[in-house]
Amino acid sequence: MRRRLIAHLDMDAFYASVELLRYPQLRGQPVVIGGGRRHQPQPQADGSLLFSRLADYAGRGVITTATYEARALGVHSAMGMMKAAALAPDALLLPVDFDEYRRYSRMFKAAVARIAPVIEDRGIDEIYIDLTEVPGAQDATAEDPHAGARAVARALKDGVRAATGLSCSVAVTPNKLLSKLGSDLDKPDGLTLLLDEGDLARRIWPLPARRVNGIGPKANERLQALGIHTVGELAAADPQLLVERFGAHYGAWLHEAAHGRDERPVVTHQEPRSISRETTFERDLHPRRDREALGAIFTRLCEQLAADLQRKGYVGKTIGLKLRYEDFAIATRVVTLPHHTQDASQIRHWAGQCLKRVPLDKRLRLLGVRAENLCKAGEEPPAVREEAPAYAASLPLFDSLPD
Repeated sequence: MRRRLIAHLDMDAFYASVELLRYPQLRGQPVVIGGGRRHQPQPQADGSLLFSRLADYAGRGVITTATYEARALGVHSAMGMMKAAALAPDALLLPVDFDEYRRYSRMFKAAVARIAPVIEDRGIDEIYIDLTEVPGAQDATAEDPHAGARAVARALKDGVRAATGLSCSVAVTPNKLLSKLGSDLDKPDGLTLLLDEGDLARRIWPLPARRVNGIGPKANERLQALGIHTVGELAAADPQLLVERFGAHYGAWLHEAAHGRDERPVVTHQEPRSISRETTFERDLHPRRDREALGAIFTRLCEQLAADLQRKGYVGKTIGLKLRYEDFAIATRVVTLPHHTQDASQIRHWAGQCLKRVPLDKRLRLLGVRAENLCKAGEEPPAVREEAPAYAASLPLFDSLPD
């Protein structure tokens, strides 16, 4: 019987690694990526480049990613830039370039597909791969019963490096849950196999329980209150206690996950549930005094969302709005349209209708729009495929507020 072989491939510090291809002189240094498109490297008279330092940053941005040298200083993704500057003031700062990151994402996935075509795309920098039927993956030798799986994993890593110049970490295990955990064990440039009896207890059970994908902060707090801190302690816990404390479904899943059991297949195609665009402002914006700036940002987000829908071939029937206020409170509103759309002016009109239903009495730190209830363009129900009226993209949104 052929054993199940599932790999998880995770690119190493992906955005930062792409930037180091562009600026190889920064290798080995703490580098932070984030803060929007400002702080571009400045050419000098001698042909060199002057890079911004994190200590010189002022604003509300967050870190997108960082090199391993920066991470060693306590800096990590999603951390506020100003907080990071206190930890690593001399770290170099580069702007984000998502177009380039997406290009490299397509390159590494194409390289993997040439070796193992059954791929589940999990984002810009990670994928699951079913190696069960890949030629040679089941091979064994007297010295190494997993020689075939090891060779295929090495071929994946070599293929990614040849195509992109970047390193990745790969884990091969019997399922997705263990592979996701395993790919992080030997980073960077790791190759991890968890296929032997005893690998679970030796390498997975000592990990903090929160490392299991599906155990969030709240669940982890509740586990710690029960004296459960590691995956091994979770595996040893009474299954009935887990069901009583966490419910039948989640409690049973916790027990299964701690024992490394996961029967989920590698899903090669999954339709998106929604597509969104949002931005966090460099400073809090006032709905009245900054109405012109907010209106321009709102229009741009709607245009970007429409472009995303058109590029991916979807239309949406529900349009949503998201606001985050200066006190971090969040307001969301949605409206279901009489028709599907991917038109920027219509998205802006309906998102504007949502805007009229939220309080605008506090400063704003984030604005976002999204499209839900998606279907492929041209496949929307015929009864509602009639042409809808156009809406002027320049309609005022914040101008009706009193001063």
